[in-house]
Amino acid sequence: MGEQELPAFSWPTRPEDQPSIHPVPWHEITPDWAWGGSTGAGVKVCVVDSGLEADHPALGGMVRGGAIVEKGEEGIILREEPHSDLFGHATACAGIIHSLAPEAELYSVRVLGPNLKGGGDALVAGVRWAVDQKMDVINLSLSTRKQEHVSVLHHLADEAYFQGTVIVASANNMPVYSYPWLFSTVISVASHAEPDPFTFYYNPDPPVEFTAPGVDLDLAWADHSRAMGTGNSYATPHISGIVALIKSKHRMLTPFQIKTVLYYTARNVRDAIPGEEEAMRRV
Repeated sequence: MGEQELPAFSWPTRPEDQPSIHPVPWHEITPDWAWGGSTGAGVKVCVVDSGLEADHPALGGMVRGGAIVEKGEEGIILREEPHSDLFGHATACAGIIHSLAPEAELYSVRVLGPNLKGGGDALVAGVRWAVDQKMDVINLSLSTRKQEHVSVLHHLADEAYFQGTVIVASANNMPVYSYPWLFSTVISVASHAEPDPFTFYYNPDPPVEFTAPGVDLDLAWADHSRAMGTGNSYATPHISGIVALIKSKHRMLTPFQIKTVLYYTARNVRDAIPGEEEAMRRV
C-alpha cells in the first residue's frame, strides 16, 4: 500500500495535514460561556410525543411543523400535517423547552394517542422522521421496553449522533430498563426536586447521565390549560432546552462535545471546581 493509499477513515501522519482544533480550556466551560446570551435562535427541536397544541400561549407561536404517525390496516402511516395534542404531555414538554430557549423552532411528531399509549413501531417511525429531517435536538420523553425495536432504535440513535443531531431521552419512571435512553449516543435524563430550571446535575452512577427539575412542576397542558406534574418526562425537556441554547451559540459542537459541556456546567461539577462558586453566583 503506497504512502497516499490509506485505509478508509484514516488520516495522513504529517502534522500540517491534521484538522485544526481550537479547544476551550475546561475551566473556561462555564454556563455563561456555554449558553449566556443565547435564545435558541436557528435551532430546530422536535418533540416526539402526543402532538403539540401549536396555539398554546406557552409555546409562543414557535411551532413550525411536524407529522402524525398512526397504525393503519397495512402498518404504520405517516402524514406530514398540522395536528393537536391528544393528551397534553407533549405540550408540557415543549412549553419547558420554549421557556428556556424562546427562539428555538419547535416541531412535533405525534406517536401517542389520547390515552398516552403508542406502539414501539410508532416510536421508531417518529424518531426516523425527526432524524431524516435533520433536527438539531430531539426530545424523547417516552421509551419502549420491547426488544424487537431495540436494534433499529439503536441504529437511528447512531445515525443521529453522527449527523450532529442530539437526542435527549427520558429515563423510565419505573425502575426498569427501556430504550432509547439506555443508549450511550443519547443524553439520558431523570429528575431532581429543585425548582431552578437551569440547575442540573451530572450522575456519576450510570446508566442515567443527568438529572434536571421534574417534581411538582407547573406545566402547559392541552386546551390552553395548565397542570401540575412530576416525572422524568418533564426533566428531559429542561436538558433539551439547554442543549438548544448551547447549539444556537456554538453551532459547530458535536453531540459528544455537547455532552462534555453539560458535564462541566452541571451544578455538582461546577461546585467541585475550586473558585467556581462565586462564578456560579454571577451567572
